[in-house]
Parts: sequence; C-alpha cells; structure tokens
Amino acid sequence: MPEYLHRRYGGQRIRIYLSVLTLLLYVFTKISADLYAGAIFIEQSLRWDLYVSVVILLVIAAVFTVTGGLNAVIWTDFVQCVIMLAGAFSLLVVVLVRVGGYKELIEQFPLAKPKVVKANATHCSDVPKNFLHLLRGADDPELPWPGVLFGLSVSSIWYWCADQVIVQRVLASKNYSHAKAACVVSGYLKLLPMFLMVLPGMAARILFPDEVGCVDPDICERVCGSRQGCTNIAYPKVVIELMPAGLRGLMLAVMMAALMSSLTSIFNSSSTIFTIDVWKTYRPKSSEAELVIVGRIFTVGMIIVSLFWVPIIKASKGSQLMHYIQSITSYLAPPIASTYFLGVMTQRANEKGAFWGLVFGLVIGMTRFILGFFVFPSVECGEVDLRPSFIKDVHYLHFGLILFVLCIAITMTISYFTDPVSQHRLYRLTYALRNNVQERLSSDAVDGKIELEFEAERAKNEPQLIRSLKKVCCIAPTGMDDGSLMSLAEIQIREKQMISLNETPWMRTSTTVASLVLAGITIFLWGFYA
Repeated sequence: MPEYLHRRYGGQRIRIYLSVLTLLLYVFTKISADLYAGAIFIEQSLRWDLYVSVVILLVIAAVFTVTGGLNAVIWTDFVQCVIMLAGAFSLLVVVLVRVGGYKELIEQFPLAKPKVVKANATHCSDVPKNFLHLLRGADDPELPWPGVLFGLSVSSIWYWCADQVIVQRVLASKNYSHAKAACVVSGYLKLLPMFLMVLPGMAARILFPDEVGCVDPDICERVCGSRQGCTNIAYPKVVIELMPAGLRGLMLAVMMAALMSSLTSIFNSSSTIFTIDVWKTYRPKSSEAELVIVGRIFTVGMIIVSLFWVPIIKASKGSQLMHYIQSITSYLAPPIASTYFLGVMTQRANEKGAFWGLVFGLVIGMTRFILGFFVFPSVECGEVDLRPSFIKDVHYLHFGLILFVLCIAITMTISYFTDPVSQHRLYRLTYALRNNVQERLSSDAVDGKIELEFEAERAKNEPQLIRSLKKVCCIAPTGMDDGSLMSLAEIQIREKQMISLNETPWMRTSTTVASLVLAGITIFLWGFYA
C-alpha cells in the first residue's frame, strides 16, 4: 500500500513516513490487542498467567509466520474460517437454549446486575435503555450516531481499503473478478459477528452478572485482574462454563485458530511493509534472500515491542477491548485514510499536500493519544472526572471525523498552491483514470524493469547448493511460484494480466447481484436495530 502512494504522489518520504505510521498502528491496535485477547482466553481456560499466555501465543505465531509466508497464511486462514464458523454457531445455539431463546435474552439483559455495587457508583451497573439501538443521540457516551455513521466510516477507509493486512489478500487474487467476489463474500461474513459474538456476550452478563458485569474495582481485580471491569472475559466465560467437554475443546481450537490467523497475517504484512517500503528503499539491490531474512528479524522485533504494550491495554478505558481498538484507530488512522481517499478520488492532490496533511494528522492524533492514555487517563466509574472537556466530552469517533476533515482541508489547500501531478503519471492510479490503457512510464517503472532483469539473471546464475538451501529455508528465487524460473517477458505478460480490469459477463453479473443483495440485508439490519 505505501508503494501505491509512492506511485501516485511520487517521492520517497510519503512512502517511508506512511510505512512507519502503519507499523505503529499495528503495534498499538492489531498485535497488542490480539495478544491480549488470546491471553485472556488462555488465562480463563487454563488458569495460566497472562504474560505466560502471551509468550506462548507469540512463539507459535512467530514460528508459523517465519517458516510459512503469505501462501501458508492464506490457506490456513481458509481452513480456520470454517472451523471458527462451526464453533461459533455451536456456541450461539448453546447460549440461546440456556437463557430461553432470543426473546428472553433481550428481556433479561437489562435486568442483569451484579450484587455488589459501590455506594457512589450504583448507576455503573445499569444497562443503557437504548442498548438495542445502533443509532443513538449525538451525546451518547458509547455510540453517538454521527460517530457511528461517519467516524467509523473514516476508520473503515483505513481498515478495509488501505490496510496492508486486508489489501494484501485482495492483491493476491488471480484476477479482478476473484478480488471482487472475495470482497463480497467477506461482506457476508462480516454480518455474522452481530449474532455470533454480541449475543453470546449478552448471555454472559445474564448468566454471570457478578463476574462479567462487575463494577466494584476490588471485585473486578479478583475476577479478571483488571480494576476497570471484566467485560473482556464474557466470551471465554460462556465457552468454559456452558460448552460440554468435546465442544469446549473445539471452541478452544476455534479461538486459538482465530488469533493465530490474525497474528500471522499481521506479522506477514508488517514484514512486507518494512522490507519492501523501508529496507529496499535504502538497499535497492537487496537480494530476495536478504529481504526474507530481514523480514523475519523485523517480525521478531515487532513481537518484542508489542509484548511491552500489553499492560497499557489491560489498564485502558473500561477494560473494553473494542473501545480501545477503535479509539487508537480514530486517533492515528484519519490522516492515512484522507491520503488514500484523496489519492484515489482526486487528481489535484499532490505530494507536498499529502505529506504535510499526514504530518499534521499524526501530530494532532498522537497528541490526543498521549493526553488520553498517559496524561489524563480514564477514571473508574463513580469517581469524579476532572479531565479537560476536550478529552472527556469529545468522543473518539467524533475526533476521528474532525481530524479526517482537517487533513483533507490541509492537503487540498497546499496542493492548490503548488504544482499539480502530471496526468500521464496518474494512469490507472485514480478512479477517473482506472480504465486508461496508455502506458504509465516513470523513472520508477524503468528501475523496476532493470531490477527484474537483474533478479532473473542472478537467480539463473546461482549455484545449485544455494538454490537447495533457499528451498529448505522456504526462500523461493525469482519467478519460482510455479516451479520454474520465468523470463522477464513472461513476468511482464503476467503483470499485464494482473492489472487488467476485464471481466466475463457472468462474473460481473454474479458479483453485482451478490453485492446488491448484501447491501439490502445490511440496510434491513440497520433499520431493524436503528
């Protein structure tokens, strides 16, 4: 993804800057949060120490990623997805039977309260009256409607459209039609967490109100080790307490599969970003073997940094992992989202505007992040909140939306006062020029062809012993994805096929109909739970 910005805007500083910012987001949100979630599940099921659980997760994920690669990650993701769906549906059936069905679940949820509540915090155990609504008041402390509709959309531009972890799978598609179909299928799967995760979580509060719904800091600390609350243990709690022995083991495998899948994907994408967009920028003649080794060493480094961030998550707002992830994303992702959004949708945005928009966004976002987590951390429920108004009264989703708009304004203002990007450099890089068939040839393209020739020639002249060692270490030489070296001409032909937007009428119709049905289902669910 940083490579796209390099081609779209030109220069190297945006590419490197964005690579570093993306890696920071991975550490603060994806890796640390996944480690914490997995450690909670292991801690609850096996009663192991939190940090012992984290280390075990890291070792397994690191070994798998370092020895596997993207191909291994994608295939195991597919198998694990089937296992996860089977286990999650099984748990949904079990919890609905236990609480008496969906109707009973909805009626009992607001009545589920812990027995022990501090005298000055009786309201802390109350379930909001609008708990069934997705669209709430603009001043709602949990889900204000402007933040849900627009603030989350900003975060989603980064997460779903510009994040290497997600986009790397789409870029690995065989052709344009396969990429579209995969996105549509992912959209259908994304509808399921509302039922497979939220409903069991609600049932957990009904069945275990004194543990999952605890509000007394001393009790919460005894239950889950966090004074901020124990809502994070809801899902593992119902798995451990309600599932029979055989299915309990299946669900343990499901949770571990989900976490391993997520961690290995993130590690693989992180190493790709660092080696291609940072390391190779400074060492353009690096061999594939060197890049693979550097990527694996960098993966280990990312793991170590993430490990030290877990305690911060443990003490984060309300102990709700989802709020932590969304708040960090709202602080750091808007400048990235605005840069990609303008790069795709406009031709006038240029390198100077995009770079200073990124710098402004990062400074403001990091300032809000540091103030909210270190200078003015959240207070326990029932305590007097003395934090400044711009911290406690501006919801993080609203902040993300405001920051997104400011980044766009700064980027476009600077762009209009500086030279535009030549249109011949934008062919197939913006939405308006996506179907342009003219050749986009820049110095980068020339360098890329020379590099292909260099790599192909070097691979052909390698001794057999070196090739054998590379196979043992899972390092394939250039063009070895089908078992034989490809010539430069064959590589160029394959590249032309990969960037083609041509579709067969059947695939175009099928994906269009499927996406329209998906949109209809989504609108219905939004209306039903509005």
